[in-house]
Amino acid sequence: MSREKGDFAEDRAISYLQELDFLVIDRNYHSRFGEIDIIAVKDKVMHFIEVKSGNYDPIYQISPSKISKIYKTAEIYISKKKIDMDFCIDALIVCEDIEFIENITL
Repeated sequence: MSREKGDFAEDRAISYLQELDFLVIDRNYHSRFGEIDIIAVKDKVMHFIEVKSGNYDPIYQISPSKISKIYKTAEIYISKKKIDMDFCIDALIVCEDIEFIENITL
């Protein structure tokens, strides 16, 4: 996917999250393990959100390896920012409709 399409999907994702009363606190956070698309907070829980878009069930683009990289990057973020809060890893699928899947690590 091109960066332009990715940015468009992330912009839609952020608008969607804000409608659900999430506070978006960071975007495209990088560590040596990878990138987290969106970091947001709601109800005292920090959400590390992977945004996927495209055709043919984009959720299947999120492999166990990708989840592991997101988790490691989330741990670095929490440590560097000295955050003491529960967290989870979520997926937000942006196609014609938007599907938000919380806690994809279960």
